[in-house]
Amino acid sequence: MIEQITETVLARIRNPVFRANAELYLDIAKDFLEQVETYGVPLAPVADRRAGDATGKGPGSSGGATDGPDGCLLDALTARGVTVANDGKSLHANWISPSCVSCRRGVGTATYLLSTQCPRDCFFCFNHNQGNYEELQEALDDPAARLTELHAQGVPFHDLALTGGEPLLHKDETAEFFRTVQRLYPDAYTRLYTSGAFLDEGFLAVLADAGLDEIRFSVKTDDPPAAQRRLFELMRLARTALPAVVVEMPVMPDELEPMQDLLRALDGIGIDGINLLELCFPYHNAEEFNRRGYLIKNPPYRVLYDYWYAGGLPVAGSEEACLALLGFAVEKGLALGVHYCSLENKFSGQIYLQNAPQKERYPFCTFSERDCFLKSAKAFGRDVAPVEKALLKQGLRRLRKEEDGSLLEFPLTYVERLRKALPQLELGVSYHVVEEDEGGPSLRELRLDLTTPASFDLDSDG
Repeated sequence: MIEQITETVLARIRNPVFRANAELYLDIAKDFLEQVETYGVPLAPVADRRAGDATGKGPGSSGGATDGPDGCLLDALTARGVTVANDGKSLHANWISPSCVSCRRGVGTATYLLSTQCPRDCFFCFNHNQGNYEELQEALDDPAARLTELHAQGVPFHDLALTGGEPLLHKDETAEFFRTVQRLYPDAYTRLYTSGAFLDEGFLAVLADAGLDEIRFSVKTDDPPAAQRRLFELMRLARTALPAVVVEMPVMPDELEPMQDLLRALDGIGIDGINLLELCFPYHNAEEFNRRGYLIKNPPYRVLYDYWYAGGLPVAGSEEACLALLGFAVEKGLALGVHYCSLENKFSGQIYLQNAPQKERYPFCTFSERDCFLKSAKAFGRDVAPVEKALLKQGLRRLRKEEDGSLLEFPLTYVERLRKALPQLELGVSYHVVEEDEGGPSLRELRLDLTTPASFDLDSDG
């Protein structure tokens, strides 16, 4: 067992050097939450994440622990046939897109942005956070040319996608992208994101001819019935033209019943699946989020870091609603695939790509197959000498010791080897990422937890 260090846990830490180190991370977390509040949407109260009862009858508490959905809920969903993957960040029933599986590690995958132009004005859209948002409002990128250049460099891909904005504002460029993929990477799985605007039967045939494997429609529950009927009809047409038809959309925490109706309708159409996304606040449109009474999940992230994904901050209660919908789909025996993709799920590929290639560089760390962080155990101050003695006695030498003797760092795989000699010793569990700069790779610590050799279990805590 490991414990996240809160104010209450900090007060229990007896080792003064450990306590001082842990306090630094509490201060960082406080500063982060203060910054979050400046964006104008309040934080939810910190609470236990019960996340409903997995029956589809309603979400539970909208607070949130840092380490994902409640374990009892995950067990209940698993017992009913839901697959829990990626450390509880990705859950699905029935079919799941191969792209969603690839996304968890991000190897050999890329999604290209053609432009940020779009006829819709979704209040949750995070395109404004893209670094080239203004540029792509006026001009188009050339993803086909970018892909051609990477292919010439020998870069491998097995999963490629095009998004926007609305790519179908620019049909010629969209078709050219997929033709280029078909020519350069004929075995790659391809997908297109669209609101359905400007799509018709003729262009579906063009996309099919260009080798498109999957089309992902966005749906808005507050669209007029006529607009929804048109979109459903496009899905039916796409079902006959393309191998896979998917809906992808964020789930509002207060729209459980409309979403249940939508799942039934999509199942009736016979699409392959739906990706339920955790709703995020994109750092703007605070007035709209406040009008709806939405709050920011507290704390927003399991591990604080500057993640690449531009989605924003997770909204409290959205995850609970997504999990309730998963339970509903299983209970009602729906045939379509239902996948919950959390914000944390979007982060995991980045952490994998930063850490996995460098894991041999840091022998005092253990690469976590569970969450992709490089992790180490730490003994502090007066505890360094007895821990070092116990490890060396067993021939365990992958140690890093501070010159002043205040810290000893070693792989998590060593912790259980201290159980007999030092069962109740306070140890830190440190989370790291590898960052690249002009000087080369360097290790950055992001979080510090508490454990003891007696309570630690590598399978569940590593």
